[in-house]
Amino acid sequence: MIAEAETQFPFSPERVDCDRFYFDEAAAKKAVVFILKLRHAKGAVAGRAFKLEPWQRRIVEDLFGWKRRADDSRRYRIAYVEVPRKNGKSTLAAAIALYLLFEDDEPGAEVYSIAGDIQQASLVFDPACLMIRNREEYAVQAKFLSSKKRIELPLDGSFYRAVAASKEASHGYNPSGILFDEIHNQSDRDLWDIMQTGTGARRQPLTLGISTAGHNRSSICWELHQYSERILAGDVVDDYFYAVLYGADDDDDWTDPAVWAKANPNLGVSVSFEYLEEQCERAKRSAGLENSFRMLHLNQWVQQSIRWLKVREWNAGAREQRPEDLETYPRYCGLDLASTRDVNSLVSLWELDGGHFWVEPRFWIPAEPFDERGKNDRTQLQNWATQGFIETTPGNVTDYATIRRRTLEENERQTIQEMAYDPWGPAVSFVQDLAADGFEADRLTQFRQTVGNFAAPSKKLEELIVSGKIHHDGNPVMSWMIGNVAAKVDVSGNIRPDKEKSADKIDGVVSLIMALGCAMLAERVEQEVGFRTL
Repeated sequence: MIAEAETQFPFSPERVDCDRFYFDEAAAKKAVVFILKLRHAKGAVAGRAFKLEPWQRRIVEDLFGWKRRADDSRRYRIAYVEVPRKNGKSTLAAAIALYLLFEDDEPGAEVYSIAGDIQQASLVFDPACLMIRNREEYAVQAKFLSSKKRIELPLDGSFYRAVAASKEASHGYNPSGILFDEIHNQSDRDLWDIMQTGTGARRQPLTLGISTAGHNRSSICWELHQYSERILAGDVVDDYFYAVLYGADDDDDWTDPAVWAKANPNLGVSVSFEYLEEQCERAKRSAGLENSFRMLHLNQWVQQSIRWLKVREWNAGAREQRPEDLETYPRYCGLDLASTRDVNSLVSLWELDGGHFWVEPRFWIPAEPFDERGKNDRTQLQNWATQGFIETTPGNVTDYATIRRRTLEENERQTIQEMAYDPWGPAVSFVQDLAADGFEADRLTQFRQTVGNFAAPSKKLEELIVSGKIHHDGNPVMSWMIGNVAAKVDVSGNIRPDKEKSADKIDGVVSLIMALGCAMLAERVEQEVGFRTL
């Protein structure tokens, strides 16, 4: 890693003769010329000739120019390129894939774009398909099977295809070129190893792994990252492994524009300074967005779970609210029923005018501690119960009948338009009994505890708190849970509460996010069909 944007190239072998390798200028130029004759297929640059930025050109020249003296085959068999999002790595990979298919002089070439799912793999394949269609001299040689994500060359049996990661399906492949896109999504190294062993019959196979940084430090991507660092530092000598790492160092100031330039070789080309400035300003106000900014735009390997919401910002939303003023606004609820000896929560959410929301939480715990440890752990909870911020149910285990009765009372006070619940554990029988007691079954919505369900409302909650658009009665139990919650951020920037990593109970926050998810879904339905479905 180096600090000057003008001299950015983290790894570049000297192009001098040596005993085993040499640099073939003609071969390097051939690859570059092929790519420069391609045209971009998407976005603002669609239709324009492909332009290799200096760092991209150096990668192409080194991968295809360095040869082995023994047999004139390519020197590098594996390349790992780690660069932040929006720096054109997938487009570069697409161009390299096409060169491997059409100009590699490999009989019966098999080139694969591999990613965690077919949609991600298509981010390399689809632009490649469009780019080669615009090169008539190559397009006439090819048969395009778009539905199968495959380009075939009937004359010699070569093909290029996009495939989703599958260890079982990959057995039997004979790849000459492999492009792993966003390899941080690979949970283990098995698929990588299987594909590598499949290249054994090829004269000069090339595997290119491209990725942004991630957070899973038990993954093949982290192994490749660490191995690349050791090569760059000179601690390991591997003449056949090509390493390129762009990113901020751990002790860099992530808010410093000079660090952005250091990490983003395409700054001012495919990623703008204004865009990074905007993302950075948002990240300064949010721990979750800070994590995403540093991982996706500065290529820093960050921790997956982080302390998330700021109690001070949450508490700033406390105010008085007359119940009668809420009657004209839709009400949504999230129900989080814990084990028989834990905190249970029902959080109501009203969608007010101007994008503001009102939050009203309810909590329950058993009235009697079940052992000495429970008594010690629950001292504060029992104090809040004494003050009326938590309701108790009879006995030393949760009495779900009490919670069900209170839920029905809440519904009578003002109709609950929709109530989300986790379709596992005690909530399953709870909602069945609730419906039997008269709660309308079509207002009960399953909310599975998946990243897909949590991502959008979790981000929305964070935005509402930061912008001061979420208001509440100042319940100290809810404030405590806001301070407890840790969030899990995945490699795509999706965020969700992490119960395992949180400091203590977060049931109220989970319930709030589920209620917010109901409100967001209802809003989308209203926009799509012109009225709210309740």
